[in-house]
Amino acid sequence: MPYQPNDLLSRHFQESGHDLISKVEEQLNLVSPNSPNSPIYRDMILTVLRMAQEDHNRWNAKITLQALRELEQAFRTLEQFKGRRKVTVFGSARTPVEHPLYAMARELGASLARSNMMVITGAGGGIMAAAHEGAGRDHSLGFNITLPFEQHANPTVDGTNNLLPFHFFFTRKLFFVKEADALVLCPGGFGTLDEALEVLTLIQTGKSPLVPVVLLDAPGGTFWQGALDFIRQQLEENRYILPTDLKLMRLVYNVEEAVEQINQFYGNFHSSRWLKRQFVIRMNHKLSDQALDHMQEAFADLCLSDHFHQHAYAGEEHDEAQFSHLTRLAFAFNARDHGRLRELVDYINLPENWAHSKPQTAQRTREPSKVT
Repeated sequence: MPYQPNDLLSRHFQESGHDLISKVEEQLNLVSPNSPNSPIYRDMILTVLRMAQEDHNRWNAKITLQALRELEQAFRTLEQFKGRRKVTVFGSARTPVEHPLYAMARELGASLARSNMMVITGAGGGIMAAAHEGAGRDHSLGFNITLPFEQHANPTVDGTNNLLPFHFFFTRKLFFVKEADALVLCPGGFGTLDEALEVLTLIQTGKSPLVPVVLLDAPGGTFWQGALDFIRQQLEENRYILPTDLKLMRLVYNVEEAVEQINQFYGNFHSSRWLKRQFVIRMNHKLSDQALDHMQEAFADLCLSDHFHQHAYAGEEHDEAQFSHLTRLAFAFNARDHGRLRELVDYINLPENWAHSKPQTAQRTREPSKVT
C-alpha cells in the first residue's frame, strides 16, 4: 500500500510554533532533490526531532541511534547484492566437524552456490561455518552478533565485506528474514528453534512474504519429525493453528531435495504484493484457461469476494515498473490462510498449468510482499 504521511507529526510542530517542516524539506531537497521517498525521510527526521524536543531518556535515544545506524549500514552494504537470490541457513553452532549434519550443511552451501544463490548465516561455527565453507566467500553473507565475550566469525567471511556486524538481535533478525528468498533450518538449540517459530509466525500472519521453509535433517534423523509431531498433537489438535499452517514448511532428508524445493517454488511464482485490497502474484508464465477455471473452484476459499483474475501489467504498480513483463494473478485474499496460499503457489508452479508461450527468463528481484 502507498505510504501515508503522518499528519500528526506535522500538526505537532505547527501547533508548537516551530517552522521545522519547511526547513526539513529544504535540507532534503539539497541532498536528494526530487526523491519519491522525500515524505518518508521527512517524517523520519520529524520523529527524531520530536524525541529531541521531549528529551525523556538518554537510553531511549541511544537505542534509536544504534538501531538506525545498523539499519542504514546494512541497507548500504546489501545494495551491492541486490537482485541475487539468497537463502538463510539456520542450525547449531555446536555441530562438530565430524558430524554428518556438518557434511550435509557444507554440501548444501555448495549446491546453493551452484544454483547461483547466496548463503546467509549468523557467521558462527558449526552448521553456519559448514554452509559458508561449501558456498565459498563470493556466495556467502554473514550477519554476526557482537557479544560482550570474545567471538569470531567463521573463516569464510571473517574480515571480508560479506560480513555485517549487529549490536541488536532484533535488527539482525530483521535481515535474516528480509533478505531471504528461502530458509533452510538444520537441527539446533534454542536459537534455531526461536528462528524457526519466528519465521513461521511471520509468514503465517502475513507480516513476511511467503517463501520456502525447508526443514533439513540427516537420513534417519528425528529432530524435526519430533518437532512436527508435537506441533500436530499439541497445536493443530487443540486448534491453536490451522491444519493448513503445516503446509508452510517441508521436511527433507537430503540436500538435493532441499535445493529442489527452493527451485520448484520459483518455477513460475516470481513475487507478490498488496495493491489496495487486491493480493497480486507476479508470474513468469501465464496460466492456461483450463488451469484458471479449475482454480476458481479449487481455491475459492482464499477469496473474500469475486474470483481470480489474470492480466498483464497495466501500470498500476508505479514504483515497480521493472516487473512489467510479468503476468499478474490478482484476487481478494482473505489474508488468513497462508498455508492454503502456499498450496496455490504449488499449483501455479506446475508446468502443466502454464499456457503455451515463450518462457521468460528475467532474474527475480527480492522485494516485500506488503509495501507500506
